Amino acid sequence: MPSMKDLQGRDRPTWCPGCGDHGVLNAVKLAMVNYNIEPHQLLIVTGIGCGSKLPQYMWVNGLHTLHGRDIPIATGAKLANHKLYVMTVSGDGNTYGMGLSHLLHAARRNINITSVVQNNQVYGLTKGQYSPTSEAGTVTKTSPPPAGAIEQPVRPLALALIAGATFVARGFAKDPRYLSDLIGKALLHRGYALIDVLQPCVTFNRVNTYDWYSERVYKVEEQPGGYDPTDFAAALEKAQEWGERIPIGILYQVERPTYEDHLPAIQEHSLVELGVHRDMAELERIKQEFM
Repeated sequence: MPSMKDLQGRDRPTWCPGCGDHGVLNAVKLAMVNYNIEPHQLLIVTGIGCGSKLPQYMWVNGLHTLHGRDIPIATGAKLANHKLYVMTVSGDGNTYGMGLSHLLHAARRNINITSVVQNNQVYGLTKGQYSPTSEAGTVTKTSPPPAGAIEQPVRPLALALIAGATFVARGFAKDPRYLSDLIGKALLHRGYALIDVLQPCVTFNRVNTYDWYSERVYKVEEQPGGYDPTDFAAALEKAQEWGERIPIGILYQVERPTYEDHLPAIQEHSLVELGVHRDMAELERIKQEFM
């Protein structure tokens, strides 16, 4: 079982003091400790953004990719080694903007990876432009007053549900222990898992602050009468609840065959275990067929 000390990276985070990314980093480490996931068993694939530097600050397999392209790279890694835990970590601009189509296709395929999205409703790395999840009317450098942002925000959890994701959850960076449990359960879940993390940007988003969220968030499993995470209609309703009340927790979780389950070539062995074909004469013959 790894310890928090075992997972400590060589570099210190360069995030702003108070940034929600710190809570997400601690939550990922706690999930690995509490769910007994060794560093060599997990690959974290990231795109571009402040939070995408997360694997640089811990001892784990990490791969930085292009903006919005972390999910397809993670999909390839999972198909090459389906015995590996594979997780993407990125911001709302990366995943809900440039990478939104990849998220939807991963959900409908039910590929067995986990996406953790640090949703701070702003582009923090590029100095505060509004993002796909910014509320209409948000005033930023690229959305001046009086109108502010004129688009309606993306509702990522509802989109993931409709696309076919089998695990849909939301966490809060201020509560890393609760978030770590969501991450651990998502990693053990067989199928596509999305965790949207309410993650304040203390520098460029002065509206959606820790206090703002703390006054609104509630855990779905603690509401009167309980909550059934297998109820799709209830999950879709919760996924669209926003404003005075914001639900966190596992909104939806069901089991159905994963994308990998339909691929007989990797049922017994991962592709990385099959070795390299070294019969050069045979390779030359195959090449000539395409000449």
